[in-house]
Formats: sequence, C-alpha cells, structure tokens
Amino acid sequence: MSRAFVFPGQGAQTIGMGKALADAYPAAKAVFDEVDEALGERLSSLIWEGEIADLTLTENAQPALMATSLAALRALQAEGVSIDDAAYVAGHSLGEYSALAAAGALEIADAARLLRTRGRAMQAAVPVGEGAMAAILGLSLDEVDAVAREAAEGDVCVAANDNDPAQVVVSGETEAVARAADLAKARGAKRALMLPVSAPFHCSLMAPAAAAMAEALAEVEIARPAVPLVANVLAHDVSDPGAIRDLLVEQVTHKVRWRESVAWMADQGVTEFWEIGAGKALSGMIRRIVAEAGTRAVGTPEDVAAAAESLN
Repeated sequence: MSRAFVFPGQGAQTIGMGKALADAYPAAKAVFDEVDEALGERLSSLIWEGEIADLTLTENAQPALMATSLAALRALQAEGVSIDDAAYVAGHSLGEYSALAAAGALEIADAARLLRTRGRAMQAAVPVGEGAMAAILGLSLDEVDAVAREAAEGDVCVAANDNDPAQVVVSGETEAVARAADLAKARGAKRALMLPVSAPFHCSLMAPAAAAMAEALAEVEIARPAVPLVANVLAHDVSDPGAIRDLLVEQVTHKVRWRESVAWMADQGVTEFWEIGAGKALSGMIRRIVAEAGTRAVGTPEDVAAAAESLN
C-alpha cells in the first residue's frame, strides 16, 4: 500500500489543538517550544488557551497549524512511523510549509518564521474589506472559471482553490466576488458562500505578499526533501530546492490545485492519505476526488496509536 502524508491549511484551527499530543509525547511538546522560541512569543498559549478570534488571525493561524501538524508527525515518529513510510508529502496552501518541514526540507523554526511573515504579508497586501473569497459548491472548475471571468467586469476575480470536484473557491475584489457568488447560483451552483476570511488569498492582489515571501525565502536554506513534495502550483512532484523556493513564491498568487494534486498522487499508486494535524477537511476532499481512497486523520494521541498500529 502506497500512502501520502498531507497537511491542512487555514480554517482547520481550533483552540486546544495539539495539546493532548504535547502532553503525551515530549517530542510533540518540543515542536511547540521550538515554534515559541522562533517567534519570540508563547504562541502555544494562544493555541491552547486563547481566543479563537486571535488564533484565526492569519499571522497566528499559519504558524499554529504548522506547529500542530509537526507535533503530530513527531508523535508518529516516536511510535516508529518514518517519513519514508510516505511516497509523497503535500499540503493545502500554508500546509505546503508543514509538508516541507515534515520532509526535512525546512527547519521547523524557519517554517514558523516564514509563515508568520507570510500571514502578515498576505493580510497587509489588501486593505480589510477590499478583498473577499467565496466557496462555490456544485460547479466544476471550468464552470467556475467562466463565472469568475464574467463577474470580474474589469476587477480581479479568479478561481483560487480547486479543492475537489464539488468545491471551488473564488478570490478577488469584494464586489466582483459577490457578483460571482450570485452568478454561480444563477448557473446552478448548490451553494455560494462568502467566506469569513480577512484577505483574498491566491490571486494577483497578493502580489505584494509574493514579493515579501521572495525576500524572506532568499534568506532561508531549503534542503532536498526526504520524499517528494506534490506542489500546489504544479499538481505534481518536485524535489529540487531551487524549484521549491520559486514555487513557494508563486503559490501566494496562484491557484491551489488540490483536486489535481490528489488525483495525480492516486495515478502514481497512492491508495491511502494520512491527514496530519488539525481537522479532517482534507480527508473529505480526498474522498470526493478519489472515491476509493483510504483516509486517516492523525491529530490526537489515539489517532497516532491507531496509525502506528496500522503499519504493524
């Protein structure tokens, strides 16, 4: 059986995530300590005891979700699971940094600092209220692309997250995204939901954030990952550190090709996907993309024990 380790993106955050892992596994606790030290603050206190509104701020959510994913991975490793038990790693948006840290391409401290920079830069790229995102349910990517083009009317409006066959997220200027949501419903979408996000991610409005990430990534060492990364921008594998650096910059303004990435991994023989970290959102998407795929969420000590047992 071939498996991939996949890592969640923004929206999976909850107060208390990773606390049980940190209590049960010293190696998991060490991840949160390392992230706290890298950021010069007790992000772990916010994650475990703070207010959800504060945790959901992009600059906090991004390093917090990475920390939780890497804590879960360290717990798995403490139970004898190796990164080499995966054929590929992949992550949804910020989860790509978790995937790279998991595969040894990024140090955890560097990933935390990069994600703090990324979160702040994405938030600062567009004034609050001027950008928006909407989830379109029940239309294909081609149909949503057509809706976005028609709704743009000279503004920015594009398909930003191709999540699964039934869910595509559009991003851009607020009025254009609202037009897209209305037009999608008129075209037969089951639902069109404006999302509670603070910025329009993965579209050209994020160009200032991409420039900030290019500068930040230039200062960080990226190693060859222990297993290939399936990149959001490419929807196939990459291992060259220079290419990974460029793709992380491109990713800020480009579409997250999650549906294609999962389908590509399945075509390479992956039959099982382990979602490592907070939540189960990716598992649902994966089953809608590849109906026969096995999925396993690994976010608690019980999940870790069951996952390790499955390999024995």
